[in-house]
Amino acid sequence: MEEEVEVVEKCVEFLSSYSYESISRAIEKGEKCIKIDFKKLDLYFPEIADMLLEEPKKVIENFKKSLASLDLPSDEFEIRFFNLPETSFVKIKDLRSKHINKLIFIEGIVRQTSEVRPIASEAIYECSSCGKLIDVKLEERLMRREPQICPNCGGRRFILKFQKLVDAQRVVIEESPEMLEGGEQAKRISVLLYRDLVDPDIVKKACPGNKVRVIGIVMEVPIVMKKTGSIRYDLIIEANNLEPIQQEFEEIEISPSDVEEIKRLSSQPDIYEKFINSIAPTIVGYTEIKEAILLQLFGGVRKELPDGTTRRGDIHILLVGDPGVAKSLLLRYVAALAPKARYVTGKGTSAAGLTAAVVRDEFLRGWSLEAGALVLTNRGICVIDEIDKMGKEDREAMHEALEQQTVSISKANVQATLTAQTSVLAAANPKLGRFDPYLPIAEQIDLPPTLINRFDLIFTIRDIPEKGKDEIIAEHMLAVAKDPSEKKPAISPELMRKYIAYSKQNCKPKLTEEANEELKNFYITLRSKHATSGEEVRPIPISPRQLEALIRLAEASARVRLSDKVTREDAQRAIRLLTFCLRQVGLEPETGEIDIDRIVTGISAVQRSRIITIKNILNNLEAKYGEMISVSEVIEEAKKFGIEEERTEEILNKMKREGEIFEPKPGFIKRLPK
Repeated sequence: MEEEVEVVEKCVEFLSSYSYESISRAIEKGEKCIKIDFKKLDLYFPEIADMLLEEPKKVIENFKKSLASLDLPSDEFEIRFFNLPETSFVKIKDLRSKHINKLIFIEGIVRQTSEVRPIASEAIYECSSCGKLIDVKLEERLMRREPQICPNCGGRRFILKFQKLVDAQRVVIEESPEMLEGGEQAKRISVLLYRDLVDPDIVKKACPGNKVRVIGIVMEVPIVMKKTGSIRYDLIIEANNLEPIQQEFEEIEISPSDVEEIKRLSSQPDIYEKFINSIAPTIVGYTEIKEAILLQLFGGVRKELPDGTTRRGDIHILLVGDPGVAKSLLLRYVAALAPKARYVTGKGTSAAGLTAAVVRDEFLRGWSLEAGALVLTNRGICVIDEIDKMGKEDREAMHEALEQQTVSISKANVQATLTAQTSVLAAANPKLGRFDPYLPIAEQIDLPPTLINRFDLIFTIRDIPEKGKDEIIAEHMLAVAKDPSEKKPAISPELMRKYIAYSKQNCKPKLTEEANEELKNFYITLRSKHATSGEEVRPIPISPRQLEALIRLAEASARVRLSDKVTREDAQRAIRLLTFCLRQVGLEPETGEIDIDRIVTGISAVQRSRIITIKNILNNLEAKYGEMISVSEVIEEAKKFGIEEERTEEILNKMKREGEIFEPKPGFIKRLPK
């Protein structure tokens, strides 16, 4: 007893002398917790610090008792600790029974959160025999424990008269990928948050995808068995404190010295070249792709319109290329550079893994949402490799996330709309192994045109032998293999992160009149060249969606200079990149004209014109000869309109696949009734 009194006295001395500022700040800001620096406690009272790690509940209770001596209500304030020693860090996979009832800290990514719901922390029971009231402090392990016997009369029957409720939430923490070794699977642990740790401001920090540090007490929970008593237990952590350790670009802390370095860098005339050369420096070439990735990292400005709708500022990029052209290396670099990024592959990803899943919450009972990659990377970058290998149903889940930037879930009585303000960088391989510029891109990568059209920029990477270029690549690769440290980036990844973060936090560029005029002239001039006249089907070179992409790219270009104004040069940079992409994937080889339909619908204007002509020929021949139409007659008629035999057969085969016609006997076709 004397020992406990001595501990309480030391706690009072520590709070009044060394944590006075923390108490004052908590009272001034209306906070519900007093934060104590463990290193400071260890410096002045090492014996209490040691006791805290071994018997945390006892020490925390003594600190709460000491609040009464300082005229502070212990019911209103919680004691939270931070700055625990490295010896208290335990990997989730290393948690064992020896850690039970010890104070430790873990680090990981929030994968799942439940709803905030009240649970009982204290209950008052009345003895049925003598009426004595018994106060029971409930162990916060989600299990109610009634009194065993009345201390007054020895009765064993009790009635619950009152219970004190506190807010609680369960979050699931998963090990970070960098902590894994070899083929290990990431382990998870449930963490229970109580009282002030479920305040709205803290809940935001513990949303799925955020990397956090949890300081808490390891506890055991019985695994309930239906018939017999359980001897098996599950481990959970009762959180004492929660701190975010990985933030979005907008939340990265930047020191005054960093600001000076960033501003000095932004004033240099070759800032764009330095950034481009610093992106994946071990990969030679691909200047336009690296420039596009640079603009994607900076991003455009998200706009909230008066009618309640929004315009995304995130830029989506798709790389389509031959095998062995370093697509995956580029993707891996971006995933490592961005502070909130996820790398996933097509075959190993499902619709739920990309968007969200509804799972059963065994602790608080009910259902909870488990976020997928697109939600986990909210305000970050989701890197998807081998996107063409995804299943059809899984791909369809991406449509809403890419354009509306939300993920809607309506399953198991859970209706929710999750935010997915994510930039997507994806890579795909052509079906036949090599990219064919003569075929529309939708026919080559097994992606629906509606999904392809949601990417702002699409680059093709072709592996074409070229002596001069091959020599440069070989020399570069051999130099990197000989001395990897030789290819240092002009701007370090750490400085690049802070530069991008500073730009996103402080720069909201707007279009100037000159930039506005440049984008307007490009859009109108390109479309007016190919205006449709009469019944002639002419190619559409660009659509309003590409104009929006130009605006986003121009805004990102201004952010690279830390400018609030989008100049004519920014608009020209955006136009140059978009034109480069359109000439790669939207150029109609037969006419040499850009046709956006090759991307949007997978059928170019030339193909559509031929299909219309063939359908008219079928109508005429059906009226002349009846329902049975000779294929040779169709070919001969098509030649009169300049359509080659090979093209006619290709169109007829396409119509068969789509169920418009069928072949009742060899050499003859018949149209199916509508």
